[in-house]
Amino acid sequence: MAGGFRNKIRQKNAENSGFGSNASGRFINKGGLPNVQRRGVNVFNRLSWYHTMLNLSSFRFISYLVIAYILINIVFAMVYYLIGVEHLTGIDKSDPLNEFIDVFFFSSQTFTTVGYGRIAPVGFMASLVATFEAFLGLLTFAIATGLFYGRFSRPRAYLRFSDIAVVAPFQGGSALMFRLAPYKNNALTDADVIVSAAIEVIENGVPKSNFYRLETQLNKINTLALNWTVVHRIDENSPFYGFSEDDFKSTDIELIVQVRAFDEVFSNTVVQRSSYITSEIVYGARFVPMYYPDKENLSTILDLDKINEYQKEDLLR
Repeated sequence: MAGGFRNKIRQKNAENSGFGSNASGRFINKGGLPNVQRRGVNVFNRLSWYHTMLNLSSFRFISYLVIAYILINIVFAMVYYLIGVEHLTGIDKSDPLNEFIDVFFFSSQTFTTVGYGRIAPVGFMASLVATFEAFLGLLTFAIATGLFYGRFSRPRAYLRFSDIAVVAPFQGGSALMFRLAPYKNNALTDADVIVSAAIEVIENGVPKSNFYRLETQLNKINTLALNWTVVHRIDENSPFYGFSEDDFKSTDIELIVQVRAFDEVFSNTVVQRSSYITSEIVYGARFVPMYYPDKENLSTILDLDKINEYQKEDLLR
């Protein structure tokens, strides 16, 4: 990196980004959450289980529910089996495997409060366990229903960011670009973007990160219906001014992106974040168009499969 650039970094005031200059690693994960590990508190105080369950992918959320349901019933089936199958009427006692299978399905029927009636508890201990299991089942399904409703009703931006950012020719110079697009049929208006750059420099032999607020060609649009290519022009006011291709490859850079928009259906503001690190910045490239008119020229097709497509292009010098 050129010495003049290092001097410029020292003279530039760090932006109040919320991250300290001595923080390390990626600041924002691709999923939009801060890359921070909290220590000094136990796991029960460190994690909000409600937020964790809401942020899980649909597949993992359903998988966890199914696994928890099966494990709970296995545990109760073992309890009933230890109490003794003679305390349950209607059990197939032809062999131990059939006994356990019957006890497992009795547990699942009790847990869901279905209770078909073929198998029933007899005696105090079996009835006590069945009563507790039915109560636990009511609480568990109430919590699961609340989580389903929270996931279903929570406003989300439903934006897809390009996996890469590019340094492309722009208005006789160059610009740093990335793009995003809505992938569901939600209606987003008054969308604005905030882009920050974290650039690592060495001062007195110690690495530190300087933060910069990047000016964009457009920082707000009225309607986010198609893709939005966010453009930061690399000029005298840019921290990347004078950067060569080698500088982009050898410097530890992270672009931190926050998009905020108004969802008309939920009548609420939604926020989504992402980031780009050095290995995800392609120098000398331009995104290819990702929307075009249909055959009848009556509507516009937004092809989300093209969000990461680019073509190499020499920069003007």
